[in-house]
Amino acid sequence: MPMIKETLAGLALGLAIAASASPSLGRPADNRNTNSARDAAIHDCSAGASKWSNTMWQTSQFHAYSNCMIEHGQRP
Repeated sequence: MPMIKETLAGLALGLAIAASASPSLGRPADNRNTNSARDAAIHDCSAGASKWSNTMWQTSQFHAYSNCMIEHGQRP
């Protein structure tokens, strides 16, 4: 019986640690200020990539969008 309690206690501790290590903890504090720059980059790059037909040139469309986002200093 004590082994079950130790196992459950270890499991509970592991779950508590995993729950507290959310992805938002790794973000920089000023991440909220870059949203407008990212929004503008997404708008510009989407407009540029829309020149390519999705059915015929989908790969070219993805490359155009990705390259544009990188040029704007954003992750695609």
